[in-house]
Amino acid sequence: MQDPNPLPWGALDRFQAHFIVRKDTGQDVSNYVAKTQLTTKGHFASKTVLKVSWDGPGSLTQKLNQDTELNEMIARQSVKDATIYVEPTENAVRIRSKWDNHLSFGITKELFEIYDRIAGHIKSA
Repeated sequence: MQDPNPLPWGALDRFQAHFIVRKDTGQDVSNYVAKTQLTTKGHFASKTVLKVSWDGPGSLTQKLNQDTELNEMIARQSVKDATIYVEPTENAVRIRSKWDNHLSFGITKELFEIYDRIAGHIKSA
């Protein structure tokens, strides 16, 4: 019997927006690694974000944790959008979220403001 819903072969329709901040991290790349830690309530589709903190080894994490307005902005997002990663690359620092399919891929004005504010902290670090 043939599967009525076959899995696609090849590349899947998954996309990810990367916001690149030009910054020379030098030898201390661990200062520019951070990830949101979410405190949530509810289950599955009704899960909501209550509080946001940042986890990481460097000074950028401390700056992001001190910005309460930024963390309140992130807490108003969905769990998927509130999961944010900051990681250094060769000549820059990348800000990204989770993967999306082609139907739900997009950046809202609120997410852009969040990423822009994170980029400001990266530039000043």
